[in-house]
Parts: sequence; structure tokens; C-alpha cells
Amino acid sequence: MPRMYEDLWTAAKGMYKVEPAVADGGEVIIYAPHLSAVSYTHGELIEKIGYHVRDYFLEQWDTFQQFPGGILAHSTHLRGLGHYDPVHKKETPRIRVTLASQIPREKCRELNLDYADPSTIDPVYWKGSNDDWLVIPKAGETLFRVSSNGSRS
Repeated sequence: MPRMYEDLWTAAKGMYKVEPAVADGGEVIIYAPHLSAVSYTHGELIEKIGYHVRDYFLEQWDTFQQFPGGILAHSTHLRGLGHYDPVHKKETPRIRVTLASQIPREKCRELNLDYADPSTIDPVYWKGSNDDWLVIPKAGETLFRVSSNGSRS
């Protein structure tokens, strides 16, 4: 994510704008080595609820109804589509969301996100090394989808 996205609140665009082009079981890595904050404005609330699929909140509405709708929406936009089984208390996201930033591994776990050390990622190498990977330098700027012929656009 470009430096113009100063916190995860704004860098979340890098996930929800590419999610439609990611296969079930796939992964979005938000590579933002400059990013050190969840949200300068809403961080405390987001850290209380974490990042979850929509059904997680809907199936436990009594617990989450007091949170502002914009906070819940942001949480689900970053986490993406998926299901929540209230009987087994099991959340099943459609894809993995991994954060490669200055936000520590433990904080990512608390937020319900995967973590990657940004120093282990070389976007230049990744860009041309594998047809299964798509490196998008300004992922928050364009909405992606799978076209009718199966290519990502």
C-alpha cells in the first residue's frame, strides 16, 4: 500500500478492492511496511472487536449492537466474505488476510489477521515470479474483479 494510506483504517482499501478477484481459499497480503497504526481515529474500538466476517457480528448482535455501524462495516470490509457458525463458534473467512506492516504479530493475532514480516517480502521479485500472484502497487485505487473469461481486471 502506498504511503498515502497512513493507518490500517485507510489501507483496508487494499483488501476490499481486490477481494473480488481472489479465489476462494486465496490470500491478500497488505504490504505496508510504513504502517504502524490500526486507526488514528477509531483504533480503540477496532481493537475491541477485531476483524471479522459479517455473519460473526450478525449472529452475535446482542454483543456488538452498541458499536457504531461504520466500525463494524470497516471490520467486515477488511476481513471479507465468509460465514460464522454460532453453534460451534467457528468463523470461516473466504480468504486469508495477512498484514505485513509495523503492527506486531501479536497485535495482528488479537485483531484476527495473519501476519507477515515485511522485511521478508520483496514486491519486485513477487511481481514477475508466479502467475498465481498478482502484485498491485496501488491496490486501494482500483476495484478488481474476475472477468467473464477468467482473467483478473
